[in-house]
Amino acid sequence: MTTTGASALRADDVSLAYGRARIVHGASVSLEPGQVTALVGPNGSGKSTLLRGLTALHRPTGGSVVFADGADASGLGERELARRIALLAQSHPDPSGVSVREVVAYGRFAHRGRFRSGDPRGAEVIERAMAATGIAELAEQSVAQLSGGQRQRVWLATCLAQETGIVLLDEPTTFLDVRYQREILEIVRDLADDGVAVGIVLHDLEQAAEVADRVVLLVHGRIVATGTPEEVLTAERLSAAYEVPIDVEPGASGLRIRPQRLRRRSAASRAA
Repeated sequence: MTTTGASALRADDVSLAYGRARIVHGASVSLEPGQVTALVGPNGSGKSTLLRGLTALHRPTGGSVVFADGADASGLGERELARRIALLAQSHPDPSGVSVREVVAYGRFAHRGRFRSGDPRGAEVIERAMAATGIAELAEQSVAQLSGGQRQRVWLATCLAQETGIVLLDEPTTFLDVRYQREILEIVRDLADDGVAVGIVLHDLEQAAEVADRVVLLVHGRIVATGTPEEVLTAERLSAAYEVPIDVEPGASGLRIRPQRLRRRSAASRAA
């Protein structure tokens, strides 16, 4: 695994709000080159808000988000941010009459001058991004004709085409079947192994345990634990965070994380 020991991006004591409602309270987290950092926690815990805060799309009400060279994310323009960090959001526009290749090419906007000039490597990068996400054969198809899983891979390819050292992914496996979930997670792991700093929001705790080097557990907008999957994803911590008894056991491919079995009434009590 490639790692430099220095943070590619660091959030220090960041607070984030929607209007007067504070969603994230004093969060500090770093993204390291060559590592996957997974943000996990119950619904409404602030995972997606924190992820957007790392991109400066959601401006902090307190604290700072700083790149490795000392640049403050809040002080950078859209094009400069797009050269440094790529975000796969939960929702995307629904383009009609636009081909897969054209959508993936959107990822090159920060590398181009006016009238789409000045990007001699653009075509090569676009082809490589489509190949990495398994959509090269769909290049000329309309995005509107694709399945949900195929579209998700198109938008991921668009992120890869940005050629950034930091990639953020907000629940990229949601609504995908098992095959596409596996393919997305393999791409995520490959990115990190190539030296990219990856931040990812995941609901599936077993996926987080498998793909992540570090896990950040949020509850009610606060980080309650940070560390390796084995350190953070314990039965005690998860049971407290999700307010339901959760069992955690080592498995063949990682941790097995399951809520305890539902209690079932006996046939006699149901008949009573």
